[in-house]
Amino acid sequence: MAHHNLDALDKKILRLIAGDARIAFLEVARACNVSGAAIHQRIQKLTAMGVLKGSQFIINPEKMGYETCAYIGLYLKDPGKFDAVVEELKKIPEVVECHYTTGGFDMFIKIYAYNNHHLLNIIHDKLQPLGLARSETIISFNVAIDRQLPVSDFPEDVD
Repeated sequence: MAHHNLDALDKKILRLIAGDARIAFLEVARACNVSGAAIHQRIQKLTAMGVLKGSQFIINPEKMGYETCAYIGLYLKDPGKFDAVVEELKKIPEVVECHYTTGGFDMFIKIYAYNNHHLLNIIHDKLQPLGLARSETIISFNVAIDRQLPVSDFPEDVD
């Protein structure tokens, strides 16, 4: 993984836009005491470097009727089919994350469902046909912490 050294201006810009993704570049420029063009260039540079992955509106799944959030550890019958399974998981809209992990699981996914019955149907009808030996499901009752990494705590140099 490439690590990018960020200067104080980069970090200040990141803190401001992480706090409010809709903040106007001119407002960021005023807070940073630089021109709007300088902010625009820095944002482009941070995006090109891969530090910024974009901006988006975040939809609250619960407000859309998805009352069940679950994490599922998947054990594949044939771990050699990992890439093919990931491609099939991408076709299941309720699967919002898929991780390569250490430990016993072949992969670990995050999924939203309308309720426990819907979750059961997803596991039975959409996940099992992918070639699972078994799965382990953990249902989340509530998110206790949900945040971005704090920009001020980024190390100056990590090897």
